Amino acid sequence: MEIGFVGLGKMGTGMARNLIRAGHQLTVYNRTPEKAESLRGDGATVADSPANAARGTQAVFTMLADDHALAHVTFGEHGIAAGLQKGAVHISCSTISTHLARRVMDEHTERGQVMISAPVFGRPEAAEAKRLIVVPAGEHRTLERLQPLFDAIGRRTFVAGDQPWKANALKLCGNFMIASMLEAFSESFAVVRKSGMDHHIFLEIMKELFGSPVYANYGSIIADEKFEPAFELKLGLKDVRLALDAAMEVAAPMPFASIVRDQLISAIANGQEGLDWSSIALVSARNAGLPTREAAQKSGARA
Repeated sequence: MEIGFVGLGKMGTGMARNLIRAGHQLTVYNRTPEKAESLRGDGATVADSPANAARGTQAVFTMLADDHALAHVTFGEHGIAAGLQKGAVHISCSTISTHLARRVMDEHTERGQVMISAPVFGRPEAAEAKRLIVVPAGEHRTLERLQPLFDAIGRRTFVAGDQPWKANALKLCGNFMIASMLEAFSESFAVVRKSGMDHHIFLEIMKELFGSPVYANYGSIIADEKFEPAFELKLGLKDVRLALDAAMEVAAPMPFASIVRDQLISAIANGQEGLDWSSIALVSARNAGLPTREAAQKSGARA
């Protein structure tokens, strides 16, 4: 298929490469041109605007950081909606608000185009390895037609419903679950460490108990304090905030989400916005008066 791809960050680059490997013809666009140029060697054509990335394609993917970024590349004379032909599909993989998902769908519907939400679960290494979980929602026949594209970027596909925004609500709840797990590890590790025990042993027990690669991966990151930003903490805060907004739309209280949001805000107040969102663990460690690698590094720098 002739495919457009807009948004070549840590996730988008791996996804785009896998579409090329599957035999699709890609036209790519990124706000930072160097990231798009890096795919030229893989066979991609580089466009100079989102509209031109979409022009002449059967479908265009977007993988962007937030509502503002997606709105910027979708609307306006140089946006995807202006370049996409009638009947073509905008596949939005970004983690966005349910409100924006409905707005984007309305724009495409008015132009005779189709919008599908297909957010994904997985970190950048999973995107590169074609191991993402893809969660699309939209018109059934369109989803069936697009299944080869989902197969090209992920290991499993779970259809969330017939309205695009439903996939976004599901994704936000899923990210809230991960954030809750990060907070649970953070508090538990703080208690274990403050009690004079080895939190790595506790981690091994939890890995055996839950049998989850997500627990194993994030638990190890927190235990070893290796907070290189695969998913920046500021984006985690954005997702929890959007989950609360989605819950408010349907009058479903999320009291623990409010606690996690406040812990993430505390992390940002302490300069962690650019670290991985697993660095929320530093909040509980600081509150417990525990030494952290971060604090040791700062102390060494001052010395």
